[in-house]
Amino acid sequence: MSFGAPSHRIESQLVAAARIIEVEAEFIHLPGVIICSYGDQELGCSETHFVKCGGRLSLGSLHKVHLIYRSVVHDEISAKDAAEKLDALLLAPPPYAVLFRCFLAFCLSALICPLAFGGSFVDMWIAGIAAFILAYLQLSVAEKSALYANVFEITISILVSFTARGLSSIRSQMFCYTAISSAGIIGILPGYLILSSSLELASKNIVCGSVKMVYALIYTLFLGFGLQIGNDLYLLFDPTMRRRLDELAAKLSTTVSLTGIWLADNGTADDVGVPLNGTWTFTHTILPKQQDIHDGCYRPARFPWYLQPFPFWTTFLIVPLFSTLSSLANLQPLKSKQLPVMVIISCCSYASNKIANHYIFNRSDVVSAIGAFTVGLLGNAYSRKMGGTAFTSMVTGVLLLVPSGLSQAGGITANGNGIDIGGAMIAVTIGITVGLFMSQALVYTFGSRKNAAVFSF
Repeated sequence: MSFGAPSHRIESQLVAAARIIEVEAEFIHLPGVIICSYGDQELGCSETHFVKCGGRLSLGSLHKVHLIYRSVVHDEISAKDAAEKLDALLLAPPPYAVLFRCFLAFCLSALICPLAFGGSFVDMWIAGIAAFILAYLQLSVAEKSALYANVFEITISILVSFTARGLSSIRSQMFCYTAISSAGIIGILPGYLILSSSLELASKNIVCGSVKMVYALIYTLFLGFGLQIGNDLYLLFDPTMRRRLDELAAKLSTTVSLTGIWLADNGTADDVGVPLNGTWTFTHTILPKQQDIHDGCYRPARFPWYLQPFPFWTTFLIVPLFSTLSSLANLQPLKSKQLPVMVIISCCSYASNKIANHYIFNRSDVVSAIGAFTVGLLGNAYSRKMGGTAFTSMVTGVLLLVPSGLSQAGGITANGNGIDIGGAMIAVTIGITVGLFMSQALVYTFGSRKNAAVFSF
């Protein structure tokens, strides 16, 4: 729980461990709490313990915990030695310093800006700076001040949105509001939280799943609300920009229709069954791309290269780099055998997502399900055949599907409505959940039964 394990697996792992070390125990898992009851059920005397804990995702530590757990259930080490190792792991400091983690947040937002939200070379630096400030406030200020921690997400989303709208209103139109505001807050999107709640519900753990899902949705609405406030706050100071935006919206939604009447010059048309008179209507709709709007950003051909969307070939460089940095940001040690596996699975996830999106239009849930199925198939097969940890090897690939899915749903700030953001988020995560469960069922249908509980999504 301290290292962010998938909560729908914790109960089954505890039951499996208790069975192996021959301890009579029952477990109930609630959000942030595990109730453990030890004792002889026949005599009716039992001892109950409440374990309260919370933490953030730490891939390196999770992998070590799973190795200790697997060693115990396979009778390789004693429970006492395992308990000492777990204590040492809980007391160990994070593998990276705060400033380095802020730098990783800067890199991740800068890379996801052109990759998922159509940002330019100029936009990516602004999004990165916003993410650096966000990560510093999250890791330093919010952890020390309980009062600020309650309003942290709203204040940072207002600040990012206000700055992005201010920069996008510069007359040269160098900056793109959608790309900067979407990429700037990628570090506080509750993608993993919604995913774990969706997995809980799918595995019939209704109490945990419902509580987490409602919290994640309200949290997403807070973010959407903050972005909208930041946007409107700037437009309050700059009414000229508000008029320009209204004109642009009217221009983009305009359809030109011409209607007229025609009459035949003579009656010969009657021989071939064509009427002598009638009306005609000509309708012409200008597509956003014809007006130089790409992914919600104004990108005319006359703009220089650094204001244009990135060419397709850059994806082959950005995706592996983003996957590596994303793994490090989730506290995966740099010198580990798992890291290359994570990057490969993540690249396969993005590739299958892109291919599916090419053939299936406007269905971010179906596209995400295909990407998640690929991740699940590779991660569970790696765990089954090569003895790795399925969950930690899959996390990076699954987390990459969340911004990719949101970009297919039109970006985070496309509609400027928190409820729409929440709906897009749920559509993406339900697709991911279905894909993960299907892949796991496929892999674990074949082969011998495991005596340890499955540590996977």
